[in-house]
Formats: sequence, C-alpha cells, structure tokens
Amino acid sequence: MTWVEPIIDELSASPAIGYSPGGKTAAEPTAIATLALLAHNRLGPAANAAAKLVELQQANGEVAVRAGEDWPGWPTSLAVIAWQTLLASGTRERPGNVDSPAADPNRDNSAQRLPDVHDRIHRAIDWLLANRGRGVERSDSFGHNTELVGWAYAEGTHSWIEPTSFAVLACKAAGRASEPAAREGVAVLIDRQLPGGGLNYGNTFVLGQLIRPHIQPTGIALLALAGEQDPSQRLAKTIAWLRRSISPTTTPTSLGWAILGLAAHGESLPQADDWLATAAERVKSRDRSPYKLALLALAAKGWPR
Repeated sequence: MTWVEPIIDELSASPAIGYSPGGKTAAEPTAIATLALLAHNRLGPAANAAAKLVELQQANGEVAVRAGEDWPGWPTSLAVIAWQTLLASGTRERPGNVDSPAADPNRDNSAQRLPDVHDRIHRAIDWLLANRGRGVERSDSFGHNTELVGWAYAEGTHSWIEPTSFAVLACKAAGRASEPAAREGVAVLIDRQLPGGGLNYGNTFVLGQLIRPHIQPTGIALLALAGEQDPSQRLAKTIAWLRRSISPTTTPTSLGWAILGLAAHGESLPQADDWLATAAERVKSRDRSPYKLALLALAAKGWPR
C-alpha cells in the first residue's frame, strides 16, 4: 500500500481539514482523518486532529458541520467515534510518535493539551439521544415504516440512512449500543433495505415506485449493521448487491464507504487495494479533496472495532 503513505504524510501535516484543500475546517473530514491517522499508527497527528474536533464542540455537546456554524449537528456522531477510537488507542498516553511529524519538538503537539474527552463523549452522546429524527404516521405513499425513529441531517425531521448509521456507530463505540434509541436506529436501517438488497438515502417505495439503491449509504449502513441479526433476511442480499455494484470506476467516496462496509461483514475484495490506489490518483488529479483521500486511506485499513 505504498500509495497510502504520501496521503498519511499530508494528513499528518494538516490534520484539521475541510472538504476541499484549504477549505474551512469541517467536522466530518477531520473525524475521518483522525480515524485514518490512527489506523496507520500516526498517533500524535491523530490526537491533534481530535483536538480540532474538541474546538468544534459546543457547550450542549453538539458538533456542527463546520467551524463557526451552530447546526446541524449530525457530525457529532463521527466526533464521538474519533474520540473513542483515540481513547482506545492510548494516544493520550503516547502524545508523540517517532515515525510521525508530531514528534518534531518544534511542532505544536495538541495531544499533550487535549482536554479530557470522556466528558466530551458523554455530552455528545446525550445530545445525540436528545436530538433524533421525527416519526410520521404510516401512509400507503411510502414503503418503509415511517413511525420508526432514527436520526436526521436536520434535527426533528424524518430519519435518513447516513445520520442514523453514524449515530448507531457512535452509540456502539461509546458502549451505549443497548440504548433504546440505538436499537430503534438499527431497526430503521433493517427496515429501509430494499427488497433486492441495498439502501437508498432514506426511502424504499414512494407513490408505488421502487427507489434505486445507492452505493454510499449502503456501505455506511452495513458498517452500522455489523453484528446485527436481520429477521427479514435482506442483509445477505444487501451485502451481495454492494459487492457486485462496485468496480474500479466507482466514485472515490462511494468506493471507500463500500469497502469499509463490506469489510465489516468479513467480505474482502482481492482487488481492493488496486481500486483504492486508482481512486486516490483520480482524486489527486482532480480536486485533491483531503476528505476523499482520508476516507480512501481509512478504507485501506478498515473501520475501527
């Protein structure tokens, strides 16, 4: 995986990242960068990135999308996962890594000043549990159970796949998987699977029309559904659909999430490294998005467990 090292070096130098090079610091790409750095044993830079997430957290526990914005708070889940993975790695006890730029004595090392993340995680989880989506009365117009409540992009609106998946993953990472809200979130993801496998961003049937599955939300949902039982027997179909739907030409973000989701269910692709390397070259030749590169680097190692 020689293609990964330059990406990790770049992330180590600038762990607080946005969606585009030089863009405003954003919670999602910074959280993904934290996880990628931890996965590749860049402990000091990972702690620096986690400290940037601390700066984005508000007093009520919410972590909004970008610096200077108060809402929406769906990235709170990803911050929890990053912080909890940091704790599990023991990074706070090892603020510098001799193989990373953070070991440079002239470099500011946030790991040595990182505020206690236990309280940060606790407040973030409390905020997530208090700010879920909204159920609506069942209707023949929609094929899924609209009364089930997960999480939404904007608090108090109908639940969607990606924020629900991230919130379930956050609860699991923080040891709160048995929370009724987390269990209902899992039920949402199982219910939203399409009959032939895969998930859309939130719907199944609308006005009698079957909605097509999409790769990215399917991969993210599979991460959250790892270890879960599916009475509907659609989970195996979802895994099979995702495996046959990706290729070397799949967009970088969809490919990254797909490989992460499949790996969470023990599904490995012999060609995964080549596909990820090719996707990384496409990103570098086009927009050089640090978020996309961090996601691909994380996919090369797998989601933290």
